[in-house]
Amino acid sequence: MRKVIIVIPVHNRRETTLQCLKSLSRIDSVGLDVGIIVVDDGSTDGTQEAIKKNYADVEVVRGDGTLWFTGGTNLGIKTALDHDPDFILTINDDEVFDADFLKYMVECADRYPRSVVGSLLLLWDTPHKLFQTSPKWNTWTGGFRHWQNQTVWSVPQKPWEVEIIVGNCVLFPVEAIREVGLMNEKRYRHYGDAEYTPRMRRKGWRLLIEPRARVFCQPNNLPPRLREMPIKKLFKTLFIDRGNAHSLYRRFWGNLDGAPNRIEGVAAFMAFFVCLAIKRNAEGNWAMTADEKPLAEMFADKIVKD
Repeated sequence: MRKVIIVIPVHNRRETTLQCLKSLSRIDSVGLDVGIIVVDDGSTDGTQEAIKKNYADVEVVRGDGTLWFTGGTNLGIKTALDHDPDFILTINDDEVFDADFLKYMVECADRYPRSVVGSLLLLWDTPHKLFQTSPKWNTWTGGFRHWQNQTVWSVPQKPWEVEIIVGNCVLFPVEAIREVGLMNEKRYRHYGDAEYTPRMRRKGWRLLIEPRARVFCQPNNLPPRLREMPIKKLFKTLFIDRGNAHSLYRRFWGNLDGAPNRIEGVAAFMAFFVCLAIKRNAEGNWAMTADEKPLAEMFADKIVKD
């Protein structure tokens, strides 16, 4: 029997967190020993009390409100290691799960040694549409490009190898964590996943997406557009608030740590400004309508062969 500990960092989203736990309570865990650790980072909305009332088997670890995503995940991983599991699954709380998702992820990790496994992320309001799955590095468009128009019908039908796994739902063999260490919470309060799986890849761990493992995510709230911000807010967003999606600090280090090498990371950081100036930013309106080949075609040579 394979032992899996699920780690969930949360903060002041009681109903969302309870929905996530309800979904996890219904998954197929036959043949698995599954435990759940919630890192409640200083919630003031009764999250911890509601978990204890409704899900007594869930272990709650309390934070002081300064952990953010990366620190909360790290604390959960460190706590999970005390239980001596085979795998640690890190997830966000704004997700619901296909009943067989975990079974398929463990099967994939067992079948392909030295692999870290990501699920197929889908939008829960448009459940056929992919979300943040299998970004591809492109130096000249400013780094990793996320896809806007991929569906369950455009992906490979077997696991495929990727350059990064977005941290919404990732299954880590404990050996990978012991070998590589934790996320870099000093550099990344949020987005610690942006450098974590690329670091594992550089250490010889293969990053796979298991298309049978389906997880449904809440759509992201789009950050305010830079062009629409007043100067004072723009300055704070770009240079002060390191947790902001637009932070230049986050972008610079995310590119360096996620790139195939440091030269391409610096080049991508510079290319971002050029793309922004000509309105071909891979995170802007251009990306919504730009042509995308099916992932099954783009990653045809990365499909794992048995």
